[in-house]
Amino acid sequence: MSEIAIIGAGAWGTALSIVLGREETHRVRLWAHEKEICETIAKQRVNEKFLPGQLIPACVTPCNDLAEAIEGAAIVVSVMPSQHCRHLFEQMRPHLRAETMIVSATKGLEENSLFRMTEVITQIIKGDDRPAPRIGALSGPSFALEAARGDPTAITIASQDAELARAVQQEFSHASFRVYTNEDPIGVELGGALKNTIAIAAGVCAGLGLGHNSAAALITRGLAEMTRLVVACGGKAETMAGLAGLGDLVLTCTGGLSRNRGVGVELGRGRKLPEILAGMHGMVAEGIFTTTAAVGLARARSVEMPITEQMHAILHEGKAPRAAIYELMTRSSKSETLRT
Repeated sequence: MSEIAIIGAGAWGTALSIVLGREETHRVRLWAHEKEICETIAKQRVNEKFLPGQLIPACVTPCNDLAEAIEGAAIVVSVMPSQHCRHLFEQMRPHLRAETMIVSATKGLEENSLFRMTEVITQIIKGDDRPAPRIGALSGPSFALEAARGDPTAITIASQDAELARAVQQEFSHASFRVYTNEDPIGVELGGALKNTIAIAAGVCAGLGLGHNSAAALITRGLAEMTRLVVACGGKAETMAGLAGLGDLVLTCTGGLSRNRGVGVELGRGRKLPEILAGMHGMVAEGIFTTTAAVGLARARSVEMPITEQMHAILHEGKAPRAAIYELMTRSSKSETLRT
């Protein structure tokens, strides 16, 4: 019987608990920050706040205590919002064993440090008294609702620890949930984070009433600038052609369940960000935070990311969406093939 802890009972964390709970060989503990979510799951077997209507298997135990959640777990899956990752792992550190495998399923960057989530976790755990953690990143095109209801879904686990990658692949795979392995955590993590910004841009286009030409151009050029930054940070360009790159980008730019795209739609319609956030009722659109970190990382690596720059101006500087698009379209002429 495999013991697995999931830290974060939002939509994706809850969906992963359902996926893992389909196998009778798993015992899953799902940690939620809100006590009321634990109580609702325990009584009704549903997370009404973040994933309503999806039955959570009996082998999933909700809890509100971090030490209790990770005690004895062979795999700890972190699915908290990126801005909470550092604080939560600082609390978990004393309770994590050296052999515990950590899987980061958070698609974001830390705003101040510009770190990927596995970098944040490694920085916290590694010290004079203990080695770097066994860690990997889980990403790919995966709406929580669709994975929870059993729609065929394919994702990837990226790690330089081949044994960890194989173990996660074996434990997470199901007839409706296919897991591939990947040796490029940099590319997989950055792909999962950066696509959120492009998805906001896709939503802006939709909110402005623009058509498929605009969406296709945005996705293609968005992938190009994502790839530039991935390579500059030491990742592989080919990773961006896979599930955590192109796959996740297409999903979040075109799918109606994308929270990031939804934020962009409302911005395109003229609503202001604070008003949009107030209506999300605790749901998180990671791209809002990631955009600032992505701009900082791109500048630090001297990488040109015009779409990301314009999204930052819309989100955080009050720039009008139409003005941002005009600026993108009237940039100096360039070669497509001589630039990644």
